[in-house]
Amino acid sequence: MFTGASPVLAAPAPGAPGAPVPGGTVPFAAGSTAHAGAYTQLRTITALSAERLATADLVAAAKWGTGAPIDDPAREQVVLDSVRLQAVELGADPEATVRIFRDQIEANKLVQRGLHRLWTAEPGKAPVDRPDLAEVRKEINRLNTALVRSIAEAADARSTSYCRGALAVSVVQVRHEKGLDRLHTKGLARAVPSVCADGVG
Repeated sequence: MFTGASPVLAAPAPGAPGAPVPGGTVPFAAGSTAHAGAYTQLRTITALSAERLATADLVAAAKWGTGAPIDDPAREQVVLDSVRLQAVELGADPEATVRIFRDQIEANKLVQRGLHRLWTAEPGKAPVDRPDLAEVRKEINRLNTALVRSIAEAADARSTSYCRGALAVSVVQVRHEKGLDRLHTKGLARAVPSVCADGVG
């Protein structure tokens, strides 16, 4: 599932500690209230990352056929400056927050490029309507704010020794719940590896 994604994320094997089990429960989280709380916080980050990633479809459609590049350094810097300021206001680590958002941005562009390749190869699947990019960015900004807050609230969870495993489980579960295809699954795996404080869980 994580082919081509960061090695930070590797889903636990079935039956291993932290692996999903029928019903969606998480064995390692069920063992203690602290673990369960940490998992819930990490899963919230993953779910918000998936929502943010879904906006890539709209951005790709807005840019399709216009010649507008997928890479937009000026817009990316605006986002990074904004989340840095929000992190400071919340008492969170601004450098860690920016690092996480760099991954979020790269994941969004990964999906945009994938969609543009698909639409070029199969024009019949290309969007007919072009979303208003300004309106899409309002939604992205809303999600950014929610994500910064979730990152701040999960500071302890992000520093746990089991962060990588919990994060991988959350990706598997969010992927299943949202029915993500291969491209968006790859994007989600690209969006979250730096969530864990040391980058390796």
